[in-house]
Amino acid sequence: MSKKETKDLLKFLEPFPKEVSELALWAREFIWDQYPDCNELIYDNYNALALGWSLTDKLTHTFCSIAVFAKYIHFGFYWGSEIADPEKRLSGNGKQYRYMIVADKKALPKTYIRKLMKEAYANSLAKVKDKTQLREGMTIIKSALAVKKRPGNIVSKKK
Repeated sequence: MSKKETKDLLKFLEPFPKEVSELALWAREFIWDQYPDCNELIYDNYNALALGWSLTDKLTHTFCSIAVFAKYIHFGFYWGSEIADPEKRLSGNGKQYRYMIVADKKALPKTYIRKLMKEAYANSLAKVKDKTQLREGMTIIKSALAVKKRPGNIVSKKK
């Protein structure tokens, strides 16, 4: 599967409002256009649909992500605590993940996000010890749970 093959992703997005699904697909395209040689890892999990861009097929090498919720997306950075955020636009105070809530595409500061993505990419690349693990341009479904409870009372069952 690759950027253009969206059949499974579209199925995972069905329970979400149209506006949120379109926002998620737009953000996905935004990332793919800049990092076409990375891999998209899809996690259709209990609380959110998450898409992460990784240099390998491993979650630990993910540099940015999109988490889809009922009213917005998180545009996030897996190792966000390790990258500079000089404008303090990212939320999160855990040991690792940082994100920005985006409710519409006009709200995403593209230039700033590109800068953060570039740094996050370099940071994740440094974590890949075995360069033979590098993969190029694949979409990989890592999990697809049968029952999900989504924020905003979106509850879905795999058909």
